[in-house]
Amino acid sequence: MAPVRPRQPVTLQRSFVGLVVQYYYSGRLSQHLLWLASLAGVVGLLASRALVALSPVVGVLAALANPQVRQQLPQYFRTGAAMRAAGMVGLLLLSSFYTSEWVVWRHEVFRSLPWLAVPLAFTLAVPLTGRQRWLVGVLFVGGAAAVGLATVANYLLDPTAANEAIYIGHNVQAITRVFHIYFGVMLALAFFWGLLLRQSLLAGPVAKGLLLVAAIGAAATLHILAYRTGLLVFYAGLLAYVGRMLLHRNFVLGLRLLLLLALGPWVAYLTLDSVQMRAASTTYDIQQFTEGHDLNDLSISRRLTAMKAASLVIRQHWLLGVGQADTHAALMAQYSWNDFGLRPANRVDVHNQYLETLLGGGLVGLALWLAVLFWPLTKAWARRDPYLCFFIFIQATLMLGADILSLQTGLNLFVFSYGFLVVAGEVRATTKKPFSAQHPATPST
Repeated sequence: MAPVRPRQPVTLQRSFVGLVVQYYYSGRLSQHLLWLASLAGVVGLLASRALVALSPVVGVLAALANPQVRQQLPQYFRTGAAMRAAGMVGLLLLSSFYTSEWVVWRHEVFRSLPWLAVPLAFTLAVPLTGRQRWLVGVLFVGGAAAVGLATVANYLLDPTAANEAIYIGHNVQAITRVFHIYFGVMLALAFFWGLLLRQSLLAGPVAKGLLLVAAIGAAATLHILAYRTGLLVFYAGLLAYVGRMLLHRNFVLGLRLLLLLALGPWVAYLTLDSVQMRAASTTYDIQQFTEGHDLNDLSISRRLTAMKAASLVIRQHWLLGVGQADTHAALMAQYSWNDFGLRPANRVDVHNQYLETLLGGGLVGLALWLAVLFWPLTKAWARRDPYLCFFIFIQATLMLGADILSLQTGLNLFVFSYGFLVVAGEVRATTKKPFSAQHPATPST
């Protein structure tokens, strides 16, 4: 009689399949995919366009991997933050009825998909645990500080040449090639979020020390490299925090921070050549604009001129705007009537998100955008979240000098943070039973 062959491989195979099935039904597959998407989003924002582009795709897969996705689908439509984000895409689709730039419009539709994918992921996927969210924050703070300090080291290799470039309005580029405006904003966020993450119960003594070093490194980078927009939102955030302290009658700490707020720029100006160069170039730039001189080689002056040109177009298309895909063409057409002395190569778009939205979407578009940005602050749960409050205040300040949605980096930074803080925060605040209540194997959020 032939010997009986062992059936261990079949048993192992069945066991593996069972583990995979259990992994799926426990919700951990969905949760871990969402965590992977969040980590990839952070790394992508700091260093890799490919990763930040794939992050929403992984997020959608996380939503589909939720074994309760069918039951929870109505929750997506009940989440106001997700619906307002979807409204941004809806407004773009509405503009198809009057756009004339079809090639640009199709590209804009493709670019706007994160407005749908990211809120969908944070609404329908199994929520991250508190530790997972904390680690995502730590990666952002540590990553921004590390890239910043590496950029400072590169700057110190030839500070004289870098300072000369700053004097004529240029910026020291991040070592990972992130656009300087958004990199400066990331550094400012890293400072505030780093200090907040230190206060978490999850932070041990070593983590608290490293987060403090990272926060200080981010702030130092902003000053050494003299990122004008980054410093603007940094000190605006400090001023908002001082106001919060004084409103809560914490006068001692509030007055100390107010003193730091006053001394910081002055000390930086006295000690850093880069800050002196930036201040001199900014003063000269504004002076040339007010006196009506040649503005072709001046950064701020060209932006202020673009605002003038945009205001003339807005008066003619005040309700629905010219269409989000047509803003550049409409502005260049206005320049053809009045070029303000600017050569064609120096005619820039509006560097103000509020005016850019008004130009492309009219009063309807501006109302929707203001709702996306500020509506969360009408909710008590959002006002109690300092991470969210700093994000909204810094972004709202940034938009005075940058059209953040025009470049993919700015769009990704806003939409990812919006999903991680606002959409996920609303889901936590409004969901009575977390996924783990029905599936004990999933950690509670």
